[in-house]
Amino acid sequence: MRKFSLLFAAMLLSAGTLLANADKPKNPSNDLSAQIGELLENNSFIVDNDLTAEVKFTVNGDREIVVLSVDTDNANLESFVKSRLNYEKVELQEYREGKTYTVPVRITE
Repeated sequence: MRKFSLLFAAMLLSAGTLLANADKPKNPSNDLSAQIGELLENNSFIVDNDLTAEVKFTVNGDREIVVLSVDTDNANLESFVKSRLNYEKVELQEYREGKTYTVPVRITE
């Protein structure tokens, strides 16, 4: 009987956890990161070492990315990121217009 009680308690705990996670809203930052990754694909950089940058941007009322800054030592990478991302539309269900987002970018071989 004791094993049954432990099994029943474990099942209740598992069901409660699953139900609690199902109601959590999606994080818009995760969706944005994935979309930004797609926008930056298919680049023609020839790199010996990884190129990195930290991109700060906001999303305007038309759901377009507005790049605020690209923190990197490589001018070509900065120009590339700005040209690929600035005023590109993103698909988001929920977002806050004017909120500043920061996304790390890394270009590898």
